[in-house]
Amino acid sequence: MPRSKSSLAEQIAKAQEDIKLQENRLKLLNQRQKEQKRKDRTKRLIERGAILESLIEGAADLDNEQIKAILQTALSSRHFTPRAAAETEETETPEAE
Repeated sequence: MPRSKSSLAEQIAKAQEDIKLQENRLKLLNQRQKEQKRKDRTKRLIERGAILESLIEGAADLDNEQIKAILQTALSSRHFTPRAAAETEETETPEAE
């Protein structure tokens, strides 16, 4: 038995409503993802700032330009490369006594 036109119209309306609900759900999920990325970045920046302050004596008393100058000087050294620094850290092991 063929479906009536009103039944098809109802199905179309229902499908359009479902699409709208799914689009809204997708929008919310994208917002949550962006918020999580911001939180992760903030956490990373705080942790790295803490590491920096622990390694530079008196860092809390220096302004941003002074910190930047210190880092630029350290990073422009002929002997410094981020990869070499990471490899050095990985090979260093505490001595057991």
